[in-house]
Amino acid sequence: MSRRRRASYHHGDLRAALLEAAVGLIGERGLHGLSLRECARRAGVSHAAPYRHFADRGALLLAIAEQGFAWLMEAGQKAMEGIDEPRARIDAYGAAYVRFAYERPVHHRVMFSSELPESGDATDSGAFDLLMKAAAVLPGADDDPTLTGLASWSLVHGLSMLILDQRIPAEKVGSAAEVEALAHELFRQWRGPLS
Repeated sequence: MSRRRRASYHHGDLRAALLEAAVGLIGERGLHGLSLRECARRAGVSHAAPYRHFADRGALLLAIAEQGFAWLMEAGQKAMEGIDEPRARIDAYGAAYVRFAYERPVHHRVMFSSELPESGDATDSGAFDLLMKAAAVLPGADDDPTLTGLASWSLVHGLSMLILDQRIPAEKVGSAAEVEALAHELFRQWRGPLS
């Protein structure tokens, strides 16, 4: 074990190192390739060390999802900061959601994975509520704010998955800025017939 890794471990960074190793491993091999033993190897610690922070593989997945939801919540809040008009707020959140998925594809996939343990719903730090609240004040949302929120979520989540699954031409999604621009254009197109 290198001196640097040993020092990091003794300073309490093992949990962060294991999360980083897990995200890298999933990015390379997919969810099926994740193991605590391999994360330990990559973090430079014994195969038993991860169990001090994660009871099992499911707990590690939950931690990645929690991290992702916290970052998504932060991105959504930052994107809507200073914007009062309801449509512009939901568009800003939606673009931040799509950008988050593009920039952190492993987190995004884990957050919505069927492999999360049953308690996975508890990982959402409020990112979904933030979206639902922003959608609830849209024009026409009075009839069924939940349905309006689900429609908004479906649009941004669907676009995110199309991008991650490389179903959108590469020239439209070559950078985070292009992904955001595409999201805003899609929102304008989607609203057109509804305005």
